[in-house]
Amino acid sequence: MRISIIMPAHNEEKRIEPALSSYLRYFNSLSKSNNIDFEILVVINNTTDRTEEIVKLFRKKDNHITYLNFKEGGKGFAIIEGFKDALKRKNDIIGFVDADMATPPQAFHYLMQNMKSADGAIASRYVHGSIVNPKPTIPRIIVSRIFNSLIKVLFFMPYADTQCGAKLFKREAISSSLPYLSLSQWAFDVDLLYQLRKHGFKIAELPTLWSDRKYSKINFMRAGPFMALSLIRLRLLNSPFAFVMHLYDKLPDSIKLHNKFR
Repeated sequence: MRISIIMPAHNEEKRIEPALSSYLRYFNSLSKSNNIDFEILVVINNTTDRTEEIVKLFRKKDNHITYLNFKEGGKGFAIIEGFKDALKRKNDIIGFVDADMATPPQAFHYLMQNMKSADGAIASRYVHGSIVNPKPTIPRIIVSRIFNSLIKVLFFMPYADTQCGAKLFKREAISSSLPYLSLSQWAFDVDLLYQLRKHGFKIAELPTLWSDRKYSKINFMRAGPFMALSLIRLRLLNSPFAFVMHLYDKLPDSIKLHNKFR
């Protein structure tokens, strides 16, 4: 079995080194004792710091590392480009994980081990058996639960946590759903899971080991409105009213509402 682990990286010079060290150490050890081959595909996007320089150093030391570098930004954009690249090689499973090490490699491996008959597996901080340390703040929990409730109302998806940054899928699931993905920022994970379910793929939601990391870039209180607007846009794009969003997209940027909800 061969897996491609996509790691989106936007100005990650402070976090990419420990993340790559930990994942390489774990999966190199795993590949020696199990019939598993792997690659770590770092997708650098809209970066102005030393991220590429650090990744290049790792690549010289270990050929399991490969990377792409784009001027465009956005986690969703980076993962989609990673999917496209990973599909060029004989990867049986394609997944992604954040570069902040909030999900340690053993937790990512747990998804691989317990996917079983499903077509994919997502890590969840809000199902029984998950270990989250430190505990999230009350405001963060409130924003997260409101966002999740909105997802369930708009998309009828059963997942308790769509936003945890560790997910993996069988090759067929990614190749079948990739052409239909439309969003590249706040609602990317929702779009991905929605398209997978829409095309008949079964996704398992599994407990995880997760820890909030230093240098987190997301202010969830400020991001909340953009996240909600992204969901509404996604719902419209997947409804008989999709033409409304297509007409909106054709308007000049000068008269559009703030575009951060894309």
